[in-house]
Amino acid sequence: MDRWGRRGSNRISALLITFFTAAMGLTSSIPLLLISRFMIGIASGLGLCVGPIYLAEIAPLRIRGSVGILTQLAIVSGVMGTQIAGINLAYASQWRLVFLVSFILSVLQLLSSSFVVESPAFLSALQRPDDHKAAAQRLWGNTASDETSLLDETDNRPPQQQEIIFIPQLLVKPELRRPLAIVSLSMIAQQISGVTAAVFYYSNDLLAKSLPQLGAYISLGITIINVLMTFPPIFLIERTGRRSLLTTSILGALLSLVTVGFALDSGFSTLASIAIVTFVMFYAIGLGPIPFVMIPDVSPPYAVSALSSVALSTSWSTSFLVGLVFLPIRNILSGGDMYKEGRVFYVFGLLFGVASILLFRFYR
Repeated sequence: MDRWGRRGSNRISALLITFFTAAMGLTSSIPLLLISRFMIGIASGLGLCVGPIYLAEIAPLRIRGSVGILTQLAIVSGVMGTQIAGINLAYASQWRLVFLVSFILSVLQLLSSSFVVESPAFLSALQRPDDHKAAAQRLWGNTASDETSLLDETDNRPPQQQEIIFIPQLLVKPELRRPLAIVSLSMIAQQISGVTAAVFYYSNDLLAKSLPQLGAYISLGITIINVLMTFPPIFLIERTGRRSLLTTSILGALLSLVTVGFALDSGFSTLASIAIVTFVMFYAIGLGPIPFVMIPDVSPPYAVSALSSVALSTSWSTSFLVGLVFLPIRNILSGGDMYKEGRVFYVFGLLFGVASILLFRFYR
């Protein structure tokens, strides 16, 4: 991101997705399918890193948090769109058409990137004052000088010290240890809450058992709730503040998580289903979007790219680990007794609570 810029990185992400979605849609080679899927993952990771940073750097400070939520809204909306496409195209003769949607979107992104204004913060770091001024004028118009002054106040380092920071340096620079702790703990708390297990396993398992013919629609319904509940923080984040909204989200999600465990152990499947829905609602208003919004807020501009990479790696690694150990822990704790399957949620609730407490020790 610091080498190619925000706009250049966005183009690379779109180009990779364009090429490899086309490959997945056309090839019958399993190795090429695997390679293409891997490369799409890399491209998506790059896009997910660039998006929140770019939005934070071009948005006026008074609405920066609200604009930052749009990244999460786009993600969950994309998931919803994919599920809708999957319901209609989940057949041997049609499944490749799903890639057509990604292909079209990435082509549009690639073509429209020429009209995207480069980040003024990035241009300033490159010591290109004329380009910085022109970009700020295009973005902010008559308030460009005011916005630039406010953004400059977020970093006290002189221009000649705005060197690119790489990930290993985050550990040795004292001024970056607190941002690193906040970013890492927020992503750990986000994923260790058990959102993957709650949404993709128990929501389908509990509800689909009662209505097996509606399994795909039940999963879609959960996703729709996630999308709808991502709208409130767009309007609330600048009014209530990041920390207050995140606190509400964490407390509500933790209570819902414990309720899921109690309901499963007590055989109250309806209560468990309701608790999963409330968990998704509380997750969507804070835990889902705010960790990505926080990165530019707590990071000095010269370190935001490195911290974003750490954030994404931490999020995906924790998600992978939770998905890997969730079922084994559930099976060990339940001993095969269906009325003890809720115990695993107590474990993740405890870990989630500890991670959240540590997070708020640094994020004040």
